[in-house]
Amino acid sequence: MTNSRNSTEQQIQSFRQTYGALRAEIGKVIVGHDAIVEGTLVALFAGGHVLLEGVPGLGKTLLVRTLSEVLDLSFNRIQFTPDLMPADILGTNIVMENAAGRREFQFQKGPIFAHLILADEINRATPKTQSALLEAMQEHSVTAGGEIRKLGEPFFVLATQNPIDQEGTYPLPEAQLDRFFFKLLVGYPSGAELTEVLNRTTENVRPQISRVVTREALLELMTLVRQVPVASHVKDYAVRLVQATHPKTETAAAIVNQYLRFGSSPRGAQTLILGGKVRALAQGRFNVSFDDVQASAAAGLRHRLILNFEAEAEGITTDQVVAQVLQDVPRDATAVAA
Repeated sequence: MTNSRNSTEQQIQSFRQTYGALRAEIGKVIVGHDAIVEGTLVALFAGGHVLLEGVPGLGKTLLVRTLSEVLDLSFNRIQFTPDLMPADILGTNIVMENAAGRREFQFQKGPIFAHLILADEINRATPKTQSALLEAMQEHSVTAGGEIRKLGEPFFVLATQNPIDQEGTYPLPEAQLDRFFFKLLVGYPSGAELTEVLNRTTENVRPQISRVVTREALLELMTLVRQVPVASHVKDYAVRLVQATHPKTETAAAIVNQYLRFGSSPRGAQTLILGGKVRALAQGRFNVSFDDVQASAAAGLRHRLILNFEAEAEGITTDQVVAQVLQDVPRDATAVAA
């Protein structure tokens, strides 16, 4: 029993040290954006995909590139454009000549066959091309050349999109948005952060970063995340939060009935729990608290809620709805019955 406890404590400390080392290395390149970096790492260890939304020049692509450098994983960047075709992502069969001089079809893998994928400006591709990512993101496999081909593990898609340049873009459908673990909003830097950006980018100084974790070690830490226990009352709290986002139901919050057409899918509840597990381990704990669940709520639910016309007319955002739901839903389930 003691050996098992010591082993678990060692695993927790290993996770915490790796998490901290990743943050430190990324911090050598990325100025500020602490919440964005933390959200990306939480999704990474939980095995989920991330959608980064922000205006150009805020470091979204740089963050993903830096992450690929500190992880011992294969990395490919796909620049999404309106003329990009599914075969450009998945790969295709081409005629090749074998050693015997005969011609045969051989499958040439596309850029999707990597551990870490940067889907840059994903909303610039047509729906047909966007859908090529759906199977890969959900099943970690692709169907190409008439065969189902497995992708290497782990597999992460980190996508970026620009919210202001909507000309010639194709907004992601709800089904694809739901497959992203987190949607992170990248904001403008503060004055001090902008000054530091200038210091790092306009002088002849290039930070040296090193790889922190191997593929095998990352897979072990991801397995550890799934082993973190969640008390029944904490799990019930995550369930009640998601149920409170379902309009026209007995469990719906008042703001939800007023401003939402549709609420979160079950993936939202999964995100709250898995995100909470990662945050608990990052703080050296082997149990999930209410605060851990709440910390994942905004990033995990904002893209899973669909506003109605009244909300859009009044300028209400999904973040405002989530914040109010967190206030309205009590942590103690007995308070609901009362």
